[in-house]
Amino acid sequence: MARAARAGHARQQARRRTSSAEQVRAELRETITATVETELHRAGGDADAATQALIKRAIPDVMGLFARTRAGARYEYTAYPALPPVLRKPSKKDPDLVWEARPSWRHPGYRRTPGGELTVTALDVNAAYLSAMKTHLPIGRLEHSTGAAHDRKRAGVHLITPPVWDHPDLPSPLGDREEEGPLWVTEPTLRLLLRISGPAHRLCEPPQIHESWTSSATENFLDALRQLLATARADALQTGDEITAAYVKAMYSKFVSTLGESPHNREIVRPDWAHLIRSQAFANLWGRAYKAHQAGLTVISAIGTDELHLAGGDWHRLWAEGRGLGEMKVKTDRDGAPVTYTVTAAGGR
Repeated sequence: MARAARAGHARQQARRRTSSAEQVRAELRETITATVETELHRAGGDADAATQALIKRAIPDVMGLFARTRAGARYEYTAYPALPPVLRKPSKKDPDLVWEARPSWRHPGYRRTPGGELTVTALDVNAAYLSAMKTHLPIGRLEHSTGAAHDRKRAGVHLITPPVWDHPDLPSPLGDREEEGPLWVTEPTLRLLLRISGPAHRLCEPPQIHESWTSSATENFLDALRQLLATARADALQTGDEITAAYVKAMYSKFVSTLGESPHNREIVRPDWAHLIRSQAFANLWGRAYKAHQAGLTVISAIGTDELHLAGGDWHRLWAEGRGLGEMKVKTDRDGAPVTYTVTAAGGR
């Protein structure tokens, strides 16, 4: 009886937390709507002026929303942790020591030619950084460890010797890195390598882990903020509200870009979070490339955060076309025309 009572109490508490979270999201959604209406009123109905004003205030606004989504959370996070050496930028001119695995890949077996044998369509991933906020983030100060073991309850950055990548039809999950030898990678990159080296894929050997800087972690840390912004974005797109859509985009993109040591955001200094979220976006793009490859399409190019070029089949079999999260849209040029071109196999005419 006591066990059943405890279980019932736990379910009741969970329902209360869910109800409270939904109420907070509704209130914050109204806050976003009210902010847009205020700026539009101040601009005298000028949509462009209101949009620019909203973009300028995006950083303090999104940090305010973040704080309110954290109200009542079950654990605290460290906003200004002591940084390990690997997360300190050497200088303004030198690159970061952490490798984010940003792709810049083009299929070596094809060359772009007019009237080629394959027609390529360039696709864009929608709101890549917003989706990437769903990732395992370290909560507290990063702690050092050595050895090859990976603790899935923790997250951070890891010094690894990467495996050899021997798949010319697919981009490397390490992005466009050419240097050999050990390198510091983020949690999303390591988890991707461990997954595709496992029995379900066997695409490569497991990476060798030498040392790590990690903290206890959760994949849902930013989920309340992500869901709030995703809902506001979806509502704006459904009603054709491009002002709110631009405002939401500015909030999530600037949130990610100023999480590190930025003069534009003094409320938080978490370069590890910035590295991890960007790496998650790159890992998500790799996952889409792999999905297309498995479906029989030819992956011609994977570039940056959100650009995927495909040929040899109908990509609509894999994703719906649109601007929603999980959908894909055709990339357009400055004139609004779809970006398509043709390629020929290397050695062909």
